[in-house]
Amino acid sequence: MKLLTVAFMFIASGCFAQQWQIEAGGGITGYSGDLSRPGINFKTVGPSFGANVKYLMPNNFVVLRAGLNFGKVQGDDKYSKDAGLVSRNLNFKTNILEGSVAAEINLADPTVYDGLPYIFVGLGVFHFNPYTYDKNNTKVFLQPLGTEGQGLSEYPNRPMYKTTKMFIPIGLGWKFKASERIDLIYEWGFRYINTDYLDDVSSTYADPQVLLAKRGPTAAELSFRQNKPSAGIAGHIRGNPDAKDWYYMTGIKVCIKLGDVFDDYQ
Repeated sequence: MKLLTVAFMFIASGCFAQQWQIEAGGGITGYSGDLSRPGINFKTVGPSFGANVKYLMPNNFVVLRAGLNFGKVQGDDKYSKDAGLVSRNLNFKTNILEGSVAAEINLADPTVYDGLPYIFVGLGVFHFNPYTYDKNNTKVFLQPLGTEGQGLSEYPNRPMYKTTKMFIPIGLGWKFKASERIDLIYEWGFRYINTDYLDDVSSTYADPQVLLAKRGPTAAELSFRQNKPSAGIAGHIRGNPDAKDWYYMTGIKVCIKLGDVFDDYQ
């Protein structure tokens, strides 16, 4: 978050008040990973909402923005069309909180057109923390359990994954001028997150007996959720480490131009 603060202060240092904007909106968040089918899967979606402070550069084609977003995603093997994945019986949910700075590039002059497309790219920090419910319907956060043996001496190449990471937002949208001060916006943004553990599933099964001894019965239960686990499952495929997880946010926003408000005080 310190990086975002410094970046935003740098953006603001050369700004003129009449070019500030604020926007807020809501929509849905979805994810793609080991517990979802390929492509856009609406059974993984949850709500999203967020807000940005924006600055329109004097050339009218570049908008700098900084903001926060919240979303929620989920995945469950029971929605798979693959019988083997259904029998794997894994599931997760996670809230996502992100902060980012980005540059929007208008693909037409907003002083000429009432409706125009734009693209954006940026840099941010996001926090996630996958959880599920055990056989007693108790909510359990998965990362501390090391369900694939993360952090154990038996699996030296599997460190505990971090739940706060950098990400790159990239996407596109459409702006429509509703009035001199208000734009209505539809945006679709993808997040490159460089982790395969958004859903707590990545590689192969750890030995359930090792998990039981070192992490306890809950870790053993939630690592392998089929029949009673045995040591024979160790090393079998649990996820696909070659395909990183990613998520997206899409929805409608309202942008308010603050020029006249600030001009009254100049």
